[in-house]
Amino acid sequence: MSVLTRWPEDQLCLSAVQRQHAVQALQRAFAATLASLKVDIGLVEMFEAIYVPLAAWILCHHRRQGAPLVVGLNGAQGAGKSTLSTLLDITLSEGFGLRVASFSIDDLYKTRAEREQLGAEVHPLLQTRGVPGSHDVQLGIELLQALKRGEHNAATRIPVFDKSTDDRCPVSVWREWSGGADVVLLEGWCVGARAQHDAALQQPINALERLEDPQGTWRRYVNEQLKGPYAELFALVDVLLMLKVPSMEAVYEWRSLQEKKLAERMQFLREAGESQGHLRIMGDAEIQRFIQHYERLTRAMLDEMPARADVTLHLNDNHKICDISINRPLVDCGD
Repeated sequence: MSVLTRWPEDQLCLSAVQRQHAVQALQRAFAATLASLKVDIGLVEMFEAIYVPLAAWILCHHRRQGAPLVVGLNGAQGAGKSTLSTLLDITLSEGFGLRVASFSIDDLYKTRAEREQLGAEVHPLLQTRGVPGSHDVQLGIELLQALKRGEHNAATRIPVFDKSTDDRCPVSVWREWSGGADVVLLEGWCVGARAQHDAALQQPINALERLEDPQGTWRRYVNEQLKGPYAELFALVDVLLMLKVPSMEAVYEWRSLQEKKLAERMQFLREAGESQGHLRIMGDAEIQRFIQHYERLTRAMLDEMPARADVTLHLNDNHKICDISINRPLVDCGD
């Protein structure tokens, strides 16, 4: 696996020795996490070139802020947000000794009953989780505020959402975080998104909007959510990172690949005689319709977010980082 780009040299933070220590810590931890990450082992070559320098850059921002740093990770479906979050978590905690709390905006989904009620009262498309309006934003705000306060020995419960049942798990199985955090990682496809101008909502952009939201009720509701509750949530983000996919077509392709991998996993479970739980595979038509729920906002973020994200990691058609843009450079990157 060849490295297509490297972290800018003028933004290399900490000393080379400190970064190398983090690289070694990440390499030690990688073997244990490889199975859960489900990525090519060639990723190890990227540690020194991109991921450890990025983590060191975040560490320097944390030190300069002098308070818990909330890092938002944005990226379309299949971009690799969970992998990036895991790698940053390991590097910052085991490589640099920070306390790192991480969760996904998916963990904040409203319960199935709440979304069904929303679908009945506002628009049927709001039953489908994913778009702004389908999350418990107030829960997310309270969670980030609790982690930022960092009260000694205080327990903060982090919600868990079970996508296989399309519902939030009972509080008894939520993750528990004790005390404060140095860095909080919040990843999600719409993290940091901004509302569109009302005029941009008039024309449908795909078949889903044209056939199932002809009056624009659904997309206007989503946009109003971005103007209000979600703007308050995203205002708590101190540093915004974006994994920029090359195109909307890549989103469809990569999401289809995820379904293929899920199908292979289910086949393995069947052959091993193990339970497949509630897992199900979407066909091509289902994937197309599913992605159309996110298309409008994804296209809008691809157009405008790279100009304001603190760091943008550009992905090529082969899902490799091919360029890095930094809009918030550090003047002095030394320790």
